[in-house]
Amino acid sequence: MTSRAPGKRVRKAPAERRTEIIATAARIGLTEGLECITLRRIADELGVQPGLVGHYFPAADELVAEAFTHATMRELDGLLPPQPDGPLQAFRRFFGLTSSAEFDDVSKLWLNARHLSRYRPVLREHVVQQELLWCRRLEELIAAGTEAGAFACADPWGAATRVLVAIDGASAYVNTSADHRGTPTADMPRTVAESELGLPSGALLTN
Repeated sequence: MTSRAPGKRVRKAPAERRTEIIATAARIGLTEGLECITLRRIADELGVQPGLVGHYFPAADELVAEAFTHATMRELDGLLPPQPDGPLQAFRRFFGLTSSAEFDDVSKLWLNARHLSRYRPVLREHVVQQELLWCRRLEELIAAGTEAGAFACADPWGAATRVLVAIDGASAYVNTSADHRGTPTADMPRTVAESELGLPSGALLTN
């Protein structure tokens, strides 16, 4: 009977390992909830010792916050690319995606993060930063559309804020029950945006 030597562990560069840890935590946060992110859980997922994860993130709260930012930033770039094809088309695509089941995990993540951030200061800082970033991305799109004559909006920042609040409100209902996806509640973010941008009803519907 021959014995087999244990597999050789691949040594990764610090930046690569850190990114791997954050990406793994973000996946767990999206699918299972931020509460499920622990140093031991991430270590088990990656097949490493908890001490290695702790080397990069001595406190689990730091990893939770980074995971939240990683997931929401990736989602933002998918929903609102930094260089969209055009303001009107970008908004139609945005509302088509945010009203679909594909957005459910990230909307649950936002609800989860806001709840936990009440008593996790590090996470709260990340939530506030992401709120501002999402709002700024929308504001820039609204301002560009207004300048191009596609929209009529005197307060792009205020409009962006109200649209995001409408999305959060609708998401809370949809996350309670998928049945809400077909109710007027699900259409509220789009109709709020149409009003804020001076557009006729249905202008932001996808074809």
